[in-house]
Amino acid sequence: MPLLQATPVQTAAKRSFDMLASGLGILLLSPLLIVIAVIIRFTSSGPVLFQQTRVGRQLRPFKILKFRTMVENAASLGPAITSGGDPRITRIGRLLRKTKLDELPQLFNILKGDMSLVGPRPEVPKYVEMFEDDFRQILIVRPGLTDLASIKYRDESSVLAQSEDPEREYVTRILPDKIELAKQYVRHSSIALDVRVILRTLLQLFR
Repeated sequence: MPLLQATPVQTAAKRSFDMLASGLGILLLSPLLIVIAVIIRFTSSGPVLFQQTRVGRQLRPFKILKFRTMVENAASLGPAITSGGDPRITRIGRLLRKTKLDELPQLFNILKGDMSLVGPRPEVPKYVEMFEDDFRQILIVRPGLTDLASIKYRDESSVLAQSEDPEREYVTRILPDKIELAKQYVRHSSIALDVRVILRTLLQLFR
């Protein structure tokens, strides 16, 4: 089944919704963002923010922002896939990952236009290249802060920690399923669906 291209009106409405929600979120959450930044700064060496190249809409790369949850230079100390028991994760980093608070800086990515509140989670170039034809279909929309796969794989790191080969598990089983969920989202994309995904995400976090 071919994927549906969003109309200009739908795209404009979604972008307006994203800008309003992300701007309001940054304003309301600014005290929390400052507190988290201070804690990271004084509990481990390295920058407060972690930046990584991800692939966005129309396969254009961008720098995703997260609060740093791992030791400095973690990329050179282990694999790209992070499982629950990864020793590179800092103490505060474990809490931030569990509560998804490490993702909050992506509100700035949304405000800038790199991302949307809801959309397929952005992948690193390495994995996009493995499934390029699929991602060409999916990334007619902006990648998102949350999506259907984020809800289904809420405990992804714990699942990967149980595998003898976490990266193989991710590439052969989890990522293909995420791609199918992303295609479903693109086919049925709407503001109403976005609101439902956001509410389900928040409900899951509060649980």
